[in-house]
Amino acid sequence: MADTFRLKIITPDRVFYEGDVVMAEFNTTEGGIGIYKNHVPLTVIIRPGVLTITEPEDEKRAALHAGFAEVLGDKVTILAESIEWPDEIDMERAQSAEERARERIANKPDGVDLDRAAVALQRAIARINCLK
Repeated sequence: MADTFRLKIITPDRVFYEGDVVMAEFNTTEGGIGIYKNHVPLTVIIRPGVLTITEPEDEKRAALHAGFAEVLGDKVTILAESIEWPDEIDMERAQSAEERARERIANKPDGVDLDRAAVALQRAIARINCLK
């Protein structure tokens, strides 16, 4: 059996995932990160993207939108603002959100917060990529 560590993902609404995993990969504000057992302890800020969970016998993907992760030697805890399994994502809705965000960024209408539009675009792309 591969070396595993405990991964727990908590949202304000539920415990999204809890189990023993071989690896977890996700985006941070500093770039992509892959975590194995006995990773150096750290705390990171999550950036929207696809979370890949590698279990001993399976691989799962989810759209992880924002939050924090605490990495310890034998466990990782992700406090996620929101996260979705592929079967919880509506592709048409995600594509519409992507189009709206791109339009807001391109047209820069008065009163539009470009940082907020950029995050909306990242979240939509994370959803779409999770379904690919």
